[in-house]
Order: sequence, then C-alpha cells, then structure tokens
Amino acid sequence: MYLALLVFFLQCSELYTQERVFTFNTVEIKVQPSVKVKNGAPMSIVCRADISKSTDFQLKHNFTIFKDGKLVFMTVSNKGDAQYEIPMARSSDTGEYECTVEAGGKTKSSNSLHVWVTGMTKPILTAEKKEVLEGEVVKLRCELPEEVPPLHFLFRKIKMNSTPKEKLVFEPYRNFSVVEFSVEEGDNILQFDCFGRRNVKLEFESSEYSNKTLVTVREPFIKPTLNAKPSSNITEGDRIQFECSTVVARMHDIEIILQKNRTILNSIVYKYVHEYSVQDEKLLKYSAVATLEDSGEYLCKVEQGRASKTTKLNVVVSELFPKPILAASMSKLDENKELTLSCSISGFRKANFSILRKNPNGDIWLKNSRNLTMRVNVNDTGSYICKAEVKGIVKQSRPVRINVYAPVSKPTLSVVSGLPEVVLGKPLRLICRSVMGTPPITFTFYKGNNEVKKVVINDTYATFLDENIRPNDKRGYKCDARNNHSSGMKTSNILNITVIVPIRNASLGSIPYGEVEDGSETAFLCSVKEGSWPIHFRIFRKTDRDVLLFEKSENADRVVWRKEAMNRQDTGTYYCMASNRANVDVKSHPITISVILAAWQKGIIAAFVLIPIAGAATLTLWWFLCKKKKAKGPSMEMSGSALATNLTSEKLTRQHNDGDYYTGSSYIEDSENHMKSTDESNAPEQKGTETVYSEIRKS
Repeated sequence: MYLALLVFFLQCSELYTQERVFTFNTVEIKVQPSVKVKNGAPMSIVCRADISKSTDFQLKHNFTIFKDGKLVFMTVSNKGDAQYEIPMARSSDTGEYECTVEAGGKTKSSNSLHVWVTGMTKPILTAEKKEVLEGEVVKLRCELPEEVPPLHFLFRKIKMNSTPKEKLVFEPYRNFSVVEFSVEEGDNILQFDCFGRRNVKLEFESSEYSNKTLVTVREPFIKPTLNAKPSSNITEGDRIQFECSTVVARMHDIEIILQKNRTILNSIVYKYVHEYSVQDEKLLKYSAVATLEDSGEYLCKVEQGRASKTTKLNVVVSELFPKPILAASMSKLDENKELTLSCSISGFRKANFSILRKNPNGDIWLKNSRNLTMRVNVNDTGSYICKAEVKGIVKQSRPVRINVYAPVSKPTLSVVSGLPEVVLGKPLRLICRSVMGTPPITFTFYKGNNEVKKVVINDTYATFLDENIRPNDKRGYKCDARNNHSSGMKTSNILNITVIVPIRNASLGSIPYGEVEDGSETAFLCSVKEGSWPIHFRIFRKTDRDVLLFEKSENADRVVWRKEAMNRQDTGTYYCMASNRANVDVKSHPITISVILAAWQKGIIAAFVLIPIAGAATLTLWWFLCKKKKAKGPSMEMSGSALATNLTSEKLTRQHNDGDYYTGSSYIEDSENHMKSTDESNAPEQKGTETVYSEIRKS
C-alpha cells in the first residue's frame, strides 16, 4: 500500500514539474522617446523580457539596468517589463545602457544601447575681483555643475575694438576650471565669459556661453612723458638733458628707466606706498654732451610688477665738424725710407690734432700735430689714425694701413726628407726658404727651365710636391723669392736630384751547377736586371735560421763570390738578396748544391775494398790447384808436358804465320793483361757519392 502511494506522489510531482517549464526568448532595452534626448526633457529606459511557458503560471522577474557598467536601477515585477524613469535628462545621462532579467534561476541580458542626451547645461562664470590694477591678474572660475568630466573649458577675455583672447583648459577629473588673465596697459573695462565642451562618440558637443562678467581696470600710474632740453634737435658738443616723469596713484616698487636702443642710460626705483587718493609725480633725469652717435630713438619706461608703460622720443644731433682724414705719403715702402702722415678736416682748420698707432692693448700716441714724418723700419708696419678735438668733441679718422718691407734673402732649396735623392715612383717634396724678408712672399719653383708652381704665402718658406718622377727627367730644380721690396727677385742655387731606380729581378747561379766535387772551388754569381748603384749583395744558405755567407756592395749589377773548398756540409739550398738606397730587398729564386766525392776519393775507397777481395781470390785458387796436383800426380805432369809442347808448337806456328816474333813470356803478359782488363771490367762505375757508397756496401 505504501509503495503504491509513493509511486503516485512521484508521478504527480513529475507532472507538476513538467507543467512549470519556461525559457527566455529575448531581453530587449529601449529608450522613450528616442536614443537622442534633449537636455532637460523626460526620458524612460524600458526593459522587456520575452518568455515562453509550458503553462500559464506566475513568474517573478528581477530587472536590473546598468549605465556604462554601473547599476542605476533595479526592481522586481510579475510583469514581463520594467521602466526606469528620468524626469529631466542631463548630459551626464549619456552613455551605454544594458538590462539584465533573472527569473526562476535563469538569467538573460539585453544588448547594449547608446543614449545621447544632446545639449549641455549653461556654465557659471565667477571672477575673484571686480576691480583690478594694470599689471595684476584676473582670476576666473567656470563651472558646469550638472556635467560629468572629462570636460574642456574655453575662457575668453573681451576688450573693446580688439580680438578676444582665449584660453583652453582640459579637466579630466572635475567639472570646473580656474584660469588667470593678466591685465595689460590700455585695459580699462574688461568682459569675460566661458563655455564647456565634451566628447561624445568622437564628436564634440558644446554648451552655450556663460554669463558675462565685468571687471574694471584702474591705472597705478599714468603714461610717462619724455622731454629733451634744450631741444630734441641739437648740435654735437652741446649738453642735452632728458627728463622722464609719471604721475603715480599707488606707488609700490615703481621703477623708471631711460634707454636708447637696448642700452639702459639711467634708472630709479621708488619703494614707499601711498593710498589711492594721493597723486604723486616722479621724475628721472639724464644729461650728456651730445655727439653724432647720440642721434636716435629714446625710450622712457615705467614698470610696476606686470604693469608697464612707455613713451618714445626721437633726437637728432647735427654734426659740428666732419671726421678727420689721415693721408700717407706711401702705404707700401722699403725699410729706412721716409714716411709722412698728414691729418686734415674738410672745410675746418681750428682743431687739436694728434696722430696715433693702433694697438690691441691701447692706441700708442706718436705726436700732437697735424703732420708726422719719420724714417721707418719693419716694426713700424701697422695701422695709423689721427684724432681731432673741437669743443670737447673728439673724432677719429679711418685707419690707414702702412706696410714696411725688408728685402728677401737668397732662398735655399732642399729636399724635405734631407738627402737630394728620390726613389723612382715616389713623390719628391722640396722646400724653398728665404730666411729674411717681409711677408707676403711670392715663391716660384722651376724644374729644369719650366715653371711648375707659384705661391704667395705669409711665411718665409713654401713647399712643392713633384709626383711625376721619371728616370730621364731633367733633375735640376731651383726656386726664386720676391716680395714688395724694390730690390726685386732672388734665385736659389740649382739642386740636382738623384733618381734611385729600385732593384728588379735578382737571380743566383753557380759554376759548377748542381753537383760539386768535394774540395773543389765553386763560384756563385748574384745579379739584378735593373737598379741604381751601389747595390748591396748578400748570399745566404737556407737552414733553420738562414746563414749569411757573403755580402758586398758593388757599383755594378752583379757580384761573384768564390768558395775555394767545398765540403759535404756545404750541401744545401742557396739564394741571394740585393738592395740599394730604395730600401727594398729583392730575393732571388733558390738553387740547390750537392757536394759529391772527388775522383781520387773514389779510387782510395775502391782500393781499400778490392785489394782484400783479390787477395782472397788468389789464395782460394792456389789452394785449389795444390789440392788437384796432389791427386793426379805424374799423369798431370805428362799431360802438362804434352799440352805445353802442343801449345808451344801451335804458338810458334801462329807467330810465324803473323810475321811477328814473341818470346814465351808473351803468354804470361797476355794472361796478366787479360786479368787486368777483367778486373777493371768488374770494378764499379764512377757515379755520385751516394751511388758509390751504396755499391760499395753491396760488394
């Protein structure tokens, strides 16, 4: 029974669960009346959930609305939608909106929707002071109370009949900004305003202009006056006095300055304070004896803090007398000549004259006179001036340059490197020097009779580089020197240059060549194909460290070295090196010399080897014949006699037929000759030393 009831309840529960099934189709967000709303107008954010249900049952919905990721509205409703009301939309309500719906443990969010509240609130502008002095600053504050940063603020300073001055300020973290405007000379009644600007979706939106704020400007002092006494048109030599004055309403660190161009002539500072109601005049004076240089524009300037006012005055100073003129009898002259300097003023004779010589450490006075005559030397070279004084006005002439010349001495020509020689293919640098003589000096170089270089130089020497050296060149060089002295040109002695031809193609030979008998003489010949004499020859034998055998300098292209007695230790490789003053060592190809045994040495070796062999052979033959003789006995003697008889008769017959007569001893001589020839034919042939030794070892 209980089991039946349990099954029944489970089936009922399953049926109940199947009846309460639902799913989210969509969640949408909308703005009424539109996504663009005017500032101050009402606005509604509507969130709607579209849900499908298995049956009609109640479902609670949790609605949440976010702006730019921040929660702004939340409600619970049995309905499928919810509404977020904004009675007056502000620009701060601009942003990205999104809603989320949660029901029955399920959650779904809408897409984001951008809402733009167009238009910005009117900014509020306030000024710290309503009345300021010239040179002070006006501090302004512009605020957008209902706007959210970041914001841009634009301030304007408006003055009558001029273009407004603007200042732009970016405020990333606050909805207000503060700036300062300086009050300048000429500012009297100023107006200020501002407006705000923000960036929405890469577009700028601006507010309307704020209220205009009025600021009154007062002068701390009036514009100064500048006068010249007795007049602004004056003659040089007269005294002129400048007066610069102003009236001060409020005096505190007031400074009066008089200047010409950028040069301050005089100034004064007043540091005590008066009230606004007190009017006080202040004066700055400056006087001087007028000169032509005093003509020009003068400036009187009054300053207090940032405030500054100026007045200009143009002064013309007329010339009392023109500048003097200094004349010289000659501007270029030889030493010990007479020079006359004369100073004069055109159309004016009554003046105090003096003649001076210019010097970096101060002009050197020479004479208080209109004229000066003197005998000059080289040290008198320089610039001269004259001065004229009338009524305390001193004027100076233009400088006159005087050059005094000493004659050049006879120049010397030499090679910079020292010796009068040059290696073929290398450049030749010559120096021409004149010990005496006043620069500038003109140096001229000649190669043979041809001019190759001319140079004017402020020194006592000049150089010439000849890069075209040939073996057959004219090797005589000379130079001459001259300056502005009347003595004229001086010429050096002729310098003859030796052209050194470098060594080319060294070779080494020997007689005999290749193989040399021990104890014999060998001649070595080292020669070059080309090269200037003397030539230094060296002959080496190669070892671990090359050994110098011979060296000699010759005024020839070859050298012979005779080595009288060669020995076995002289076997090896030889080469020679040749050099001259070109300082280039040229090496020959190596040759190889082998020292072999002499003929008499070979004979001695053969004698010592063959004599013992011949003696041993003789003893062996003697022993064999004795043994054979004992074995045969008388039969051998008989046959020997018969053989001797036959041989004797045969020989006598042959000799008779030949027509010659020989004694019995001829047979012995023939036998000895035959053995000698045989022995000689068996002797080894005369070969090189190593061959001889090897054949001896084989025997």
